[in-house]
Amino acid sequence: MAQQDLHELLRSQRVWAPGTTQLRPFDPATAPPTPLTLFTHWFAEAVAAGQPEPHTMSLATVDEDGKPDVRIVMLHGADVDGWSFATHATSRKGRALRAHPDAALAFYWPVLGRQVRVRGAVTAAPSEESQADLHARTTGALAAALTGRQSEELDSLEELGRASEAAWEKARENPSEPSPTWTLYRLRPETVEFFQGDADRRHVRLEYRSTGFGWSKGLLAVSRPTRAGSG
Repeated sequence: MAQQDLHELLRSQRVWAPGTTQLRPFDPATAPPTPLTLFTHWFAEAVAAGQPEPHTMSLATVDEDGKPDVRIVMLHGADVDGWSFATHATSRKGRALRAHPDAALAFYWPVLGRQVRVRGAVTAAPSEESQADLHARTTGALAAALTGRQSEELDSLEELGRASEAAWEKARENPSEPSPTWTLYRLRPETVEFFQGDADRRHVRLEYRSTGFGWSKGLLAVSRPTRAGSG
């Protein structure tokens, strides 16, 4: 394999290239009173614009030792109870959430130059609800959950293959097979920030803040504007 120069590759990259990104105007004065309404609207626009996998998001947690961690997970839903995702309670993120039940989510939809950031406390849904969420998904999702041992060290890929084959067989034979450690989590937002990119770097950042009685809104500053294409 030819050696690549990382710095040269980085210098050759650009964001929001014309023809692939539609930077749309966003007037915060027209934003709805609740972040869920705006998130639903932006998500629908990302889907319509052809954003690949718009339901994937970064999940940031703090582990038992106070060390931060982040990974990509899938959004399972968003409603008045919060933004939801799922994992094994025994996984690294499950253990981190047990130790520090607060987290942050980040969505990035480059086809529209948009980001959404969500921060708040996390709670685990009851087992019955977690299992119902799992069994509403695909056979592959159930097989992955039944494979288990998430975040545990493996001796070989062959070991993983054997466990996966057994899990697929079990999932096909019994679509309602339980996965006891599989847990649905809900992040109840304290802040939700919507970021709309601008070609002249006059990016709009609108933050919703929970007041306990509703939501307040405020604009956040961005870095000094520069001309598009300058890096």
